[in-house]
Amino acid sequence: MKIFKLILLISALFSLQFCGRDNSEEITSVTLSAQEKNDLLFSFEEEKMARDTYIFLNNKWGISQFATIQNSEQSHMNAVENLLKKYNIPYQILPQGQFSDANLQTLYNQLTAQGSLSKNQAFQAGATIEDVDIDDLETLKQHTTNATILSVYNKLECGSRNHLRSFVAGITNLGDTYTPQFISLAEFQSIINSANEQCGN
Repeated sequence: MKIFKLILLISALFSLQFCGRDNSEEITSVTLSAQEKNDLLFSFEEEKMARDTYIFLNNKWGISQFATIQNSEQSHMNAVENLLKKYNIPYQILPQGQFSDANLQTLYNQLTAQGSLSKNQAFQAGATIEDVDIDDLETLKQHTTNATILSVYNKLECGSRNHLRSFVAGITNLGDTYTPQFISLAEFQSIINSANEQCGN
C-alpha cells in the first residue's frame, strides 16, 4: 500500500513539474496573425540585407566596423530565424545579395553601389541601413502584443542603435555628417549622444 501511495506521489510530482514547465514557457502553438508572420519574414530578410551589405562592403574596403557588425547581423538573423521555427512559419534563405522582398532588393542594390564609391559613402550606406532598420522595427512592434516577439524586436533595435553610433563615428572621423532619412532628427540625436547599450543575448 505504501508503494502504491509512493507511486501516486511521484506521478503527482512529475505532473506538477511538467505543468510548471509549460506555464513558464510560451506555448509554441500560439496562433500568430498573418501580419505578425509577414513581419517576422520581413524582419528576417531585412537583417539578411544588412548582413549581406556589410559582407560586401567589408570585402570592398576591409573596414573593421563592417567585419564586426556583419557578425552581429548574423546573430540578429539567427534570433528571428528561431522565431520562424518556433511558430512553424515556412521561410527560405536566398543566396547572398538576393531577396524575395523587392524593396529590400532595391535597397541592397542601391547601398552596395553607393558604398563602393568611397569609404565615407560606405559608412553612409551603413548608417542608412541602421536608420531604416530602427524605423521599421518601431513599426513592427506596433503590430504585435506577443511578448516573445517584442523581446526580440527590442534586442534588434538596441543592436541597430549601437551600429548606427559606430557608423556615424566613422563618418565623423572622415570629416562628414549623416542626416537621418527615416527616424526623426530628435531620435537620431538622442541615439548618437548616448553611450553604447548592452543588448543582451
